[in-house]
Amino acid sequence: MKLLEERILRDGKVYPGEVLKVGGFLNHLIDDALLEQIGTEIYALFKDDNVTKIMTIEASGIAIACYAARHFHAPVLFAKKSKTANISSDCFTAQVKSYTHGNTSTVFVEKEYLRPEDRILIIDDFLAHGEALRGLISLTDQAGAHLVGCAIAIEKGFQGGGDALRAQGVKVCSLAVVDSMEGGKVTFRE
Repeated sequence: MKLLEERILRDGKVYPGEVLKVGGFLNHLIDDALLEQIGTEIYALFKDDNVTKIMTIEASGIAIACYAARHFHAPVLFAKKSKTANISSDCFTAQVKSYTHGNTSTVFVEKEYLRPEDRILIIDDFLAHGEALRGLISLTDQAGAHLVGCAIAIEKGFQGGGDALRAQGVKVCSLAVVDSMEGGKVTFRE
C-alpha cells in the first residue's frame, strides 16, 4: 500500500534492535484518515472470504481491526493479555512471545466469543517473527473455527515470520513489507 509506505518513510523512526516506531500515526497516536484507508484495503483483500469475526491481540491491533470491521460488518474480538475479575475461567489460551516487549504472555479469549462456525480474519499492526499470529491461530484452532487469513499493516519481511506462515499455507497479506532497515533507512519489498 503506497500510502502506508510513504507515511513510514516520512514519519517512521528506526531504533536499535530492528525496531520501527510508527506510534505517531499507527499505533499510539492514530491517524483516522490513514486507518480508514487501511481498513478499506484490508476489506478489498478479504471481501470474498465470508469473514464473520475479526480477531486481534491487545492492544495495538485493535484500532486497525475496528476500521476494517466497519467494512465487513463483523465484530472484533481481541485476545486479552491479563485476566480480570469479570472474565470467565472458560477460555481458550495461548502463549505469545512479544518481539517488541521481550516477554511471553498468556493470551486468552472467552469460549463464548469464539465459536466453531466463525470464519476468522486475524488483523495486527506488525508482523516480525510471527509469534502473535501463531498464538491467535492457535486460539482459532482450539475453537474449531475457520481461519480465512491474516492482514498485517507492516511486516518486517527480513525477520521471516510472514514467509514461514505462508509456507504453512496461511494466507498472509501485508500492506507494507519492510525488506531492510539497515543504517536507519527503510526499504520495502517489491
